[in-house]
Amino acid sequence: MFIEQPSDWLRHIYPDALWRMDTNVKAVYLTFDDGPIPEVTPRVLDLLSQYGVKATFFMVGDNVRKYPDIYRMVKDAGHRIGNHTYNHIGGMRHGIRSYLNNVEKANDLLHTDLVRPPHGWLKWEQYYFLRHKYKLVMWDVVTRDYSNRLNGKEVLWNVRHYTRPGSIITFHDSLKSADKLWYALPRSIEWLQSQGYIFKTFPVYRAETNENNL
Repeated sequence: MFIEQPSDWLRHIYPDALWRMDTNVKAVYLTFDDGPIPEVTPRVLDLLSQYGVKATFFMVGDNVRKYPDIYRMVKDAGHRIGNHTYNHIGGMRHGIRSYLNNVEKANDLLHTDLVRPPHGWLKWEQYYFLRHKYKLVMWDVVTRDYSNRLNGKEVLWNVRHYTRPGSIITFHDSLKSADKLWYALPRSIEWLQSQGYIFKTFPVYRAETNENNL
């Protein structure tokens, strides 16, 4: 449960970050990390469109540089965009300046007020500076679709077992998650809908910058 649903002590380390939304509303927030990827992200968009669901995509800046058309596809479909750094770097392995510069380099392409740190860890100083410019978004449910130790049925089980009102649910639109994603994502959406959950995206917390042409 420590992995699939972070413990309270971990949530207290970054108290201004979003771990779970309003617990009084039967809503969930689907999120996807690590894209955009041409072999995966467009198919995720098709699935979400099929079920009428909006989500938030935490994108790696270098992937946006390589696949700007897919970034535009996500935007044009009405999904929310988040910053997942430019090179998918972990905060614990980088100094304050280099980490913040990597986030800003990504945001030159992403133009968003949302940041999700890869692996969910930040040095306190990185967290302190980021929270003044961005809303940090963590998660309440990690599906673990990235794990080679789990199959699609087990990923689906994680969604069904750990989701609760206000859950921020994390999938990955990445190559290593794809085989499990195609099984678990549609079945997760169908199950959530059957349980009466609605799907939401995050509001705008801070003024977002104007986009340049990619």
